[in-house]
Amino acid sequence: MSTHTSQLLAMVEPFITKTDTVMKRSISAKERLSVTLRFLATGVSFKSLGFQFRIGSTTIGKIVEETCELCILNVVLSCLQTSTSEEQWRKIAEQFDMKWQFPHCLGAIDGKHIFIQPPANSGSTFYNYKFRFSVLLMAVVDANYRFIYTNVGDQGRVSDTGLFAQSDLQAALDDRKLNLPPAEALLNTNIIMPYCFVGDEVYPLRNDLLKPYPHRRLQPEQRIFNYRLSRARCVVENAFGILANRLRVFHTTICLNPDKAVTVTLAALCLHNFLRHKQSDAYLPPGYTDWEGENHQLHDGAWRQERTLQSVNMGGGKNPTITAKEQRDHLKEYFVSPAGCVPWQDQYV
Repeated sequence: MSTHTSQLLAMVEPFITKTDTVMKRSISAKERLSVTLRFLATGVSFKSLGFQFRIGSTTIGKIVEETCELCILNVVLSCLQTSTSEEQWRKIAEQFDMKWQFPHCLGAIDGKHIFIQPPANSGSTFYNYKFRFSVLLMAVVDANYRFIYTNVGDQGRVSDTGLFAQSDLQAALDDRKLNLPPAEALLNTNIIMPYCFVGDEVYPLRNDLLKPYPHRRLQPEQRIFNYRLSRARCVVENAFGILANRLRVFHTTICLNPDKAVTVTLAALCLHNFLRHKQSDAYLPPGYTDWEGENHQLHDGAWRQERTLQSVNMGGGKNPTITAKEQRDHLKEYFVSPAGCVPWQDQYV
């Protein structure tokens, strides 16, 4: 058993240990965790796992469901909590500025489909535009590929825009409950800029959420802004790529009802963050994520040669406010000014 698995077992053992009875000896916590990790890592059927562990497939299913719900979610959920203090948000923003040269960024947002078996009597409720049944996962990722916010379980037919509009993230932003840092001047300027998230073109442009300029008749400055934003956004693409290819349950159709599929998904996200916190080279080997050469040319990570999660369908955002447009324009001007430009950006637009 690896060091990280041993650490995880020590954390969850009290929650998944069963008591022996006169009639039957219980399955050990170590084996319960091993079964669950094998399921998340491979996505093989409960029947196949039953052959591997010499346990009945029905029992395997119960072990996976109980382990995900009772221990991984309860113990490792601390790895998946959204920041609630200015200090935590500032640390996230500092990492984005240092690694991706995008100031005041609190995270990159995106949505994906998690494919499930057709729920009984659900009609077209979970039927998506790719003609498959799914629940939706919307997440925010920090500069180190860790999930810092998740919303999973909405019906597959909802769009990316609808997913954000229905999320508790938008509600918390609207009600100012996240304790985001106040707007501040960008470095070496008097340009006041709020802290915000970044998303692609399907998300609404807001004071707290930036997206690219529409890809038509772009001015050079707008192209540079889009390039700089895409560098910050790549972390969420990479995080989903890591997740889907290291925990291959997402390569399959999860043959569970929607609620249980949500539990499995949250457990996988917790496990991902746990391994990122431990900086596991086995989970994230060198070159697996996108990387930059000496001239800052971005090279595809190894995960892009494999399968990844299906993106949520396009949906138009609401008309942005004048203030949101002005903020994006201010940052555009900053990126071409001596204070905010990076020397290589003109090469890639």
